[in-house]
Amino acid sequence: MQNKGVIVFLTVIITALCLYYLSFTFVSSGIQQKAEAYATDASGNIDFAKRRAYLDSIWREPVYNFLGADFTYQEIKETELGLGLDLQGGMHVTLAVSPVEIVKGLAGNPKDEGFNKSIEEAREQAKTSDSKYVDLFYAAWQKNNPGKKLSSIFATAANRGRISLESSDSEILDLINTEVENAIERSFNILRTRIDRFGTSQPNIQRIAGSGRIQIELPGVDNQERVRNMLQGVAKLQFWEVLELNEFGGAIENINSTWVADQKATATPVDSASTAEVSPEDSLKNALEKQLEQIDPMGNTTDVSPLISSLKANYGLVYDVKDTVAINRIIKNERYKSFLPRDLKLLWGVKPTVAEDGSELLELYAIKTTRGSDEAPLEGDVVTDARQTLDQTSRPAVSMQMNAEGARKWRTLTSENVGRRIAVVLDDYVYTAPVVNGEIPNGQSEIAGNFTLVEAQDLANILKSGSLPAPTQIVEESIIGPTLGKEAQNQGVFSMIAGLSLVVLFMIAYYAKGGLVAIAALVFNIFFILGILAQLGTALTLPGIAGIVLTIGMSIDANVLIFERIKEELRNGVGLIAAINAGYSKAFSAILDGNVTTFLTGAILFALGQGPVKGFAIVLMIGIACSFFSSVFITRVIVSWMTKKGDKSSINFTAPFAKNALSGMNIDFMSKRKFAYLISTSIIVIGLAIAAINGLKFGVDFTGGRSYIVAFEEAVVPSDLKVGLDGEFDGSVEVKTYGSNNVLKVTTSYLINEDDDASNKEVEAKVKEGIANVTGFTYVDNAEQISDGQFSITGSSKVGATVADDIKASSAEAMIVALIAIFLYILLRFRKWQFSLASIVALVHDTLFVIAAFAIGSAFGATFEIDQVFIAAVLTVIGYSINDTVIIFDRIRENIDARGTNKLVKVFNDSINQTLGRTLITSFTTLIVVIILLLFGGEVLRGFSFALFVGIVVGTYSSIYIATPIVVDLMKKEIENEGTPAPKETKKVA
Repeated sequence: MQNKGVIVFLTVIITALCLYYLSFTFVSSGIQQKAEAYATDASGNIDFAKRRAYLDSIWREPVYNFLGADFTYQEIKETELGLGLDLQGGMHVTLAVSPVEIVKGLAGNPKDEGFNKSIEEAREQAKTSDSKYVDLFYAAWQKNNPGKKLSSIFATAANRGRISLESSDSEILDLINTEVENAIERSFNILRTRIDRFGTSQPNIQRIAGSGRIQIELPGVDNQERVRNMLQGVAKLQFWEVLELNEFGGAIENINSTWVADQKATATPVDSASTAEVSPEDSLKNALEKQLEQIDPMGNTTDVSPLISSLKANYGLVYDVKDTVAINRIIKNERYKSFLPRDLKLLWGVKPTVAEDGSELLELYAIKTTRGSDEAPLEGDVVTDARQTLDQTSRPAVSMQMNAEGARKWRTLTSENVGRRIAVVLDDYVYTAPVVNGEIPNGQSEIAGNFTLVEAQDLANILKSGSLPAPTQIVEESIIGPTLGKEAQNQGVFSMIAGLSLVVLFMIAYYAKGGLVAIAALVFNIFFILGILAQLGTALTLPGIAGIVLTIGMSIDANVLIFERIKEELRNGVGLIAAINAGYSKAFSAILDGNVTTFLTGAILFALGQGPVKGFAIVLMIGIACSFFSSVFITRVIVSWMTKKGDKSSINFTAPFAKNALSGMNIDFMSKRKFAYLISTSIIVIGLAIAAINGLKFGVDFTGGRSYIVAFEEAVVPSDLKVGLDGEFDGSVEVKTYGSNNVLKVTTSYLINEDDDASNKEVEAKVKEGIANVTGFTYVDNAEQISDGQFSITGSSKVGATVADDIKASSAEAMIVALIAIFLYILLRFRKWQFSLASIVALVHDTLFVIAAFAIGSAFGATFEIDQVFIAAVLTVIGYSINDTVIIFDRIRENIDARGTNKLVKVFNDSINQTLGRTLITSFTTLIVVIILLLFGGEVLRGFSFALFVGIVVGTYSSIYIATPIVVDLMKKEIENEGTPAPKETKKVA
């Protein structure tokens, strides 16, 4: 085998990297187990607040040493293979920045009747329209104010220099759209800073491309009301005077001496042979908590507190980021806070700077207040404009303009602080603290510093947060309780292990030693997937586990192809080594084509999907890449090692009972194609007719609304609860079991178009009240403490109507783009439009068949929701089906090139028969894991698993009876002309 050394080298490197990154996951798991043990009482109940407090106490403490390098718990959490919300509980939120306030703010909130009427009309239309709010507003403006220019409203003193009475409507609309985009970016940066306060929650924030929405995931949070308030709060921009160290240094010295005395009073000698590890009890009970670096092995304390010992500079209070937890414990403790002057408060800088030695340093600013008042000398609402500019040395700077009131106050503030610093504070974080060079009389200021271009643009956006208020609204929300997350973990892991075990047994039973080789590739595949996910910092979700489970079934497809080819060569009398070489060589193009088409599907899912669909797509793409490498290259190295004795080697690729199984088949598939067309058409028509009559059950993410997972101590009849809740919600309620008969899912479209907190609270209160009235049970917050006569909400989700429309649109777009991409790839590879068109027809057939199966299932009482995860399943079916089809097409192409005098129809039949063994075996092994997923994967993935089950069966069928026969029908003229002799050439006689 050529390049064997390269393959071995790559395998060793990838394995080492995966082990390195996964080691952080194992360390993190151990720490979390300790935290859980600490927070568990004698009755087995877990206090999640206590668990979080323990983890917070070691957030910046070194907890893992790898080859001499120390890693804090924060660094471990950033590197580990994290778990998504559905596997550990938490909160998912999608926020939309309100463009209404931006438009009103730019116009100076006029009382013009036509303007305000247009604002309100556009606001109502935006609830159900896909158009941008600014476009809706302008259409309403033209209708309500015919012939009137926008400049009549927007040419205000605050907009001088940007908008004049001569400005055209298009110029003003461009400015409004720019301000909306800036507001979204500003909100994104503000929210990113805010969610960083959650520390151990591993928050994730990202903008949704092409929209004004921001998605935030907060795994592990359990105070949803606090999160909602924090995320939707208006930014608070302030300007404060900064005190320097020489003005309050005495207070720091007093804190230091008191801290030392307290430490000596509480210090306990530690045996020198032991580790000086701080116990969780001490870590949480002490007001300051004993720090390892302050206590030596003999129990002797140092003479300085972290507030002094961690100081990194003489100018101001600058500390290593790792020490900020210890500093916070001191400055927030009432005993030590009392030493600070009453007109001083301490605020951290928003982000650290990197020192020459690579350490990250963060400044603690001493802010001068008026006896502890939160009212700043100057608030951000006076800022009318801010933009990134260049200073006199052509370095990035920020230009800031204030209104008349702000200019007056700014003049006073700057005149009193020449040579001193003034801090720009947003949400109690200092973004910059420039030195005042002189009195600024007109409110026009330039803030210069060591900014990068991006930093200057960000600061300009931050300063504008006071001039154009852009409140955010929660338009989509999902809450998963820790109990529900733990259950999902168990179901997902069990499905993966069970599916893997059954596939292992089958492969060994059918392919003997060859099966062991395939299993080795499968183990490498799963290991690589997990390791790469950890390297990328991607959280593993339940759909991600589904992707791994699916990969277990699909990853052996390449080896099945190779082994079937090898068996075919051996039956033809070829020697072992030659058969192995031919098997790998001849199967390669089919494996490549199958993997590329499925990878294309995953890439489209990733690009166009949202939420759980993206998580599934990432795992699918990584799984395909790892599967290709391990199944084709790693197995080749293993087989090469096992055949060192040449043709006399003992390796075999078939068990005795399977030696001639599925070989020598001679079924005339093409003669039955019209009957197959009739069967498929009939089932699809029946299913779609049922769907048209009864309707399909769309999930909340397609229809909008709110759903709640409600757990009871005992079984509750869903129909009884629905009847009782119909009165509360005017009949817009659905209730069904969710995994077990004591857990129900309550879904309602009541107040679907209302996104405010009051509506959210009203709906949830109605659910609780309605359940209590119907059942007589009492609501409790903690799902783990439910007893007789009680119930609890363990999870909930909310999707606004506009978001639901966007999800529908993106799902349809994903389907269309996937079909186009596959059509073009097949055309590129096979050079015949008939193959491409037949592939697309078969894929449309498979999609319609799955939808029909859902409709027929609902008619028999098996109702599955159509949601984002369903779309992922359908696109996966498309990828799987095209993989099947491509392998048959690949054999047809090979046989056409060598057909001799054989008719095309015979070539097609022979190709299907020759690949039938691979087709059935791959479908069987994939179905094993999908059935396991369907039975044990949990309610969340029930619809996904059912769609995959139907899709794999139908995809296998369509590859044989739909896709290939359609090629025959499309090539009808070519087939009819096969027996017609070519016209004789005649010579023209002069």
